[in-house]
Amino acid sequence: MKKTTKKKFIVLLLLVFLFTGCTQTLKNQENKDVINPETGQSLTGNILCQPTDEKTRELYTEAGVNLDDYVECKNFTPLTGKDDGLWETIFVKPLAFVILWISEFVKSSALSIIIVTLLIRLVVYPLTNKAALQSELIKKAQPELDKLEKKYANKNDQESLMRKSQEMTLIYKKYNINPLSGCLFAFIQLPLFFAFLEAINRLPIIFEENFLGMQMGTTPWNGLLNQHNFIYLLLVVLIGLTTYVSMQMNRTSAVSSDDPMKNMTTIMTVMIIIMSFFMPSALGIYWSASNVFTMIQNLIVKRSKKLNG
Repeated sequence: MKKTTKKKFIVLLLLVFLFTGCTQTLKNQENKDVINPETGQSLTGNILCQPTDEKTRELYTEAGVNLDDYVECKNFTPLTGKDDGLWETIFVKPLAFVILWISEFVKSSALSIIIVTLLIRLVVYPLTNKAALQSELIKKAQPELDKLEKKYANKNDQESLMRKSQEMTLIYKKYNINPLSGCLFAFIQLPLFFAFLEAINRLPIIFEENFLGMQMGTTPWNGLLNQHNFIYLLLVVLIGLTTYVSMQMNRTSAVSSDDPMKNMTTIMTVMIIIMSFFMPSALGIYWSASNVFTMIQNLIVKRSKKLNG
């Protein structure tokens, strides 16, 4: 059963990557990535609207981009530009428009990103809440699932596999576990996650803003190395801390000492921390806000579970 679930999840991930768009990096005349020397950010080639910063505009012009082909970000709508397919029309452009629209009211693109992140998480809350509840139920059933694994260890004949599957189904029924709920959450969450990241990446105006002492287009690495601004280090720490805690809270079971997956949370956290040094601060703020919401949601689920016995 576990192998089947893993295979389905891998197929789901592949489908997401195959059928979703992606941000294209701006290339110069020599086909090399164009990087803003002041921020360390790799500029986006398929932007949705014009940058306003003169230095950034100059970099685009030098790369052969005619900015007159793009509207000003304040005039952007989901119908702006050519039709690039369902992915962009249904997900990316509407999200980009909402980010820009809210930023007009709050006068901050970074604050708009946080608000839209929370709005999206609230919209999908019924699904994520079910997934979190399922996670708690699996933790409760884990001792019996572990006994089942030991019972059928090294038994690979068809009859044993069938009995194991039947007994696992009985355990799932006993604890009201629906294995497909997690897949449903991933099916909804992953496209929104990639669409939101792409919408942020393709709005150059976001990366021109300053927020809480950070320039949103500046990578923490560049901010520390060239600007000597340690507020960027605090952002990396926040990204790492919220990632680790949210992943720990999402664990479906207690991991045994001989389980090869026991260090996965730490490994993933370290990888994300390393990546966060080289991504614009705006993306780091989005990632942290999303993690904080996940942590709060899990605390609510755990608390309601205790109150309900």
